[in-house]
Amino acid sequence: MYPPQTTEKALTETIRVAIDWALAHGLVVRPMLSENQVENTNATVTHAPFALYPTPFPRSQFEHATHLQQPWNSLIHRMSRDDDLIAETMETLSKLDEFMNGLYQIYLQVNKEGVAQTASLGIHRNDYLLHAKSGADAKTAKIQQVEFNTIAASFGSLSTRTTQLHRFLLASVKGYAGDQISMDQLPQNKAIQSIAHGLATAWKHYGNPNARVVMIVQPGERNAFDQRWIEYTLLEEHGILLSRLSLSDINSRATLSPDNKGLLIDGYEVAVTYFRAGYGPEDYPTQKEWDARLLIEQSFSIKCPTVAYQLVGSKKVQQVLAVPGRLERYVDTETADKMRSSFAGLYPLDESPEGMAAYELALKHSEDLVMKPQREGGGNNIYGNDILLQLKKLSPTERNAYILMDLIKSPPLDNLMIREGRTITGQVVSELGIYGTFLADGDREILNEAGGHLLRTKATTTLEGGVAAGFAVIDSPLLV
Repeated sequence: MYPPQTTEKALTETIRVAIDWALAHGLVVRPMLSENQVENTNATVTHAPFALYPTPFPRSQFEHATHLQQPWNSLIHRMSRDDDLIAETMETLSKLDEFMNGLYQIYLQVNKEGVAQTASLGIHRNDYLLHAKSGADAKTAKIQQVEFNTIAASFGSLSTRTTQLHRFLLASVKGYAGDQISMDQLPQNKAIQSIAHGLATAWKHYGNPNARVVMIVQPGERNAFDQRWIEYTLLEEHGILLSRLSLSDINSRATLSPDNKGLLIDGYEVAVTYFRAGYGPEDYPTQKEWDARLLIEQSFSIKCPTVAYQLVGSKKVQQVLAVPGRLERYVDTETADKMRSSFAGLYPLDESPEGMAAYELALKHSEDLVMKPQREGGGNNIYGNDILLQLKKLSPTERNAYILMDLIKSPPLDNLMIREGRTITGQVVSELGIYGTFLADGDREILNEAGGHLLRTKATTTLEGGVAAGFAVIDSPLLV
């Protein structure tokens, strides 16, 4: 029986202790705005949504995903330096997607001017779901990649805290898990330290001990605590100052040094620009934000990510990588086979024979597919009958802005989810994210590590999986 069975009194006490621990240790977010609220006060918080018990996950598949991360880090960097790949995927897409066009035009302009900074930092996250052919047989389930994230890979801090919560409950709450869970089944999670280490390594490589790290954020970020833990860790463990600024702040306060194109803000130089915003159209409400993004890309600061990294993180590039022989352009055959083993079926929706075949497939079997635009952040994908409705609206040319992917069918499990003090019970599925940090200067690799993990768990009735978007809770893998 899972989750472990207990009395109602004991369960109530466990939930109380878990919420107290979360509030005391920074596993918190600001509450969602109600309809009549204009903004939250800065002092109002609630616990981040979490699973009360860690969710079982096959140890072999967790280790497989972890071992794949370093090759993925290298692959993303090599693709970002492939001008032909970016042109191939963006020339058509940029004509159909205004947001992607904005990024692509920055890429073209900076390449024409000459790239000022040859070093680049990647803080990545590869996301996987377990897939079983029957949809229910957990014993045969294997990981399949949902996507790879090259910008604003979030929840590293809150995920680390959730692992610590589960380990605390197991160690200190009598009867929490009976004899069903042992501590060695809960892998340590060093995502906070890994991300901070990546930023510190890039800062040191920049070579100015008086420079700072700047984190680009959304104004009024609800999940600012996830970002604040990175800031605190960077200062406490590495002695490096980090400032959180919006693109609007950059536009009004930043300039480029006439000597070396150093990014200067309020009298200090910026060594690393770390984007935790800038991944969607809503982050560019005016031309000022686009001008700020261009200024950063033109600067000598080390970008995390560069605009090229962001472009190769698109769903279109993910689909192109599934074409036979494409991975082998960047990695050896053995590595390509290992990476390809985690691919779900991926299909273009362009006017090629393959794209037309995928279109016909969607008309007949939309319930087995996901239709994806070039967006990050959760809540953007299209499922089932909505695929048919969307396809009817699009011309053959407009369909180029999307890809199709086979629907990953995860075996369901039972767990308890806690959101704003309320208990949600039922069957759930979990999405595993593996973080990676990568620093290179040109073709020279300086840092390449897998660093921590994120497990997001949601009810089986929910198709989307974002925590910030309100679909999922933060969890820990219970390795079995």
